[in-house]
Amino acid sequence: MAGTEYPPLREGMRRTGAALGAAQVPFALAGGYAAWVRGAPEPAHDADFTILEADVERAKEAVVGAGLEVEQPVEDWLFKAYYKGALVDVLFRMCGRPVTPELLARSDPIQVLGVTMPVMQATEILTAKVAVLAEHHCNFGNLLPVARALREQVDWAHVRAQTAGNPFAEAFLFLLARLAILPEASGAPRRTDAAGAGG
Repeated sequence: MAGTEYPPLREGMRRTGAALGAAQVPFALAGGYAAWVRGAPEPAHDADFTILEADVERAKEAVVGAGLEVEQPVEDWLFKAYYKGALVDVLFRMCGRPVTPELLARSDPIQVLGVTMPVMQATEILTAKVAVLAEHHCNFGNLLPVARALREQVDWAHVRAQTAGNPFAEAFLFLLARLAILPEASGAPRRTDAAGAGG
């Protein structure tokens, strides 16, 4: 029916992607919704986009024009937008590093709920999610379904190289190997039949 909207989180994501595209702001859908587009479970908390820091003000104007309310939090690496209470995060730094034109260029144009937008590649999605694992942010349960769903799309050697030295990331990758989620070519140890037999 004409005029029918998606639930607020989906609609906020659609409106943000359409607005950034119309404003010719280079961007990519990232995080949980980018993973969802590629086959992972749908997120329930927020939607994430990445842009260049130089485009923050243009992006804010575009998003406000699409009917979202913009808020600048204390954090200096993103701004937040809300659509009917649903949260959209627009990041210009990820894992402490600036979003680059090269990162955005590696995204793939995909139709998402009727709006064609650049979607971050699976390798980049998993690298970002694994890299932020830390003592106070270490919920493997949330990451496991994403890793399972995207495993064949991910360059795991890249993820391992980019997260080397982070013990929480290394522990998660070890767990993926023990669960036989990582491919043989990753170089990680895999669970044997005896180990998985439960005695």
